[in-house]
Amino acid sequence: MKQAFLAVVCLAVTAFPAAAQPPASAAGAVANPFSQALKASFDTVAGYLARSAEKMPEADYSFKPTPEVRSFGQIVGHVANAQYSYCSRARGEKNPNAGNNFEEKTAKADLVKALNDSIAYCSAVYGSMTDAKAVEPIPLPAGASPRPGSPMLPVRTLLGNITHDQEHYGNFVTYLRLKGLVPPSSEPRK
Repeated sequence: MKQAFLAVVCLAVTAFPAAAQPPASAAGAVANPFSQALKASFDTVAGYLARSAEKMPEADYSFKPTPEVRSFGQIVGHVANAQYSYCSRARGEKNPNAGNNFEEKTAKADLVKALNDSIAYCSAVYGSMTDAKAVEPIPLPAGASPRPGSPMLPVRTLLGNITHDQEHYGNFVTYLRLKGLVPPSSEPRK
């Protein structure tokens, strides 16, 4: 199990683009390369999410490609909710958004603010993470049952957040394309 986890971690770290490499120290070595690579990956997907939320017109926040799926606005709210959940667990603290459900919001301004606030909260968590802290076991949330042989590690939770964000950015891309809009990751580079 440990070997599989280490293999996944190694693959994740080497998959980050060269442009996302953190700055080197004076000696040429990168301090906390793994946690800095996590932050760079989060920053990339978080930027795409935020720009997508801004790009979608207010009238299309209620858009659903089919009746069975969430509206664009509900996905924005879901991502904001989830980011608070993942990042508070990685930090080992109570969810600061507990009791709020952004999926119930409908106004674009409220949802964009919720998403941007969740991104800022998570950005601070990723920014304060070190390689050593990333692999220190943290307490399980109340009511959670441990998986055999799998301690709760911040790195696991932060990777889960990035994966979740990427999955829902895929939804954003589809919804934007269906509305004739170019997603942020496909825009020309400046």
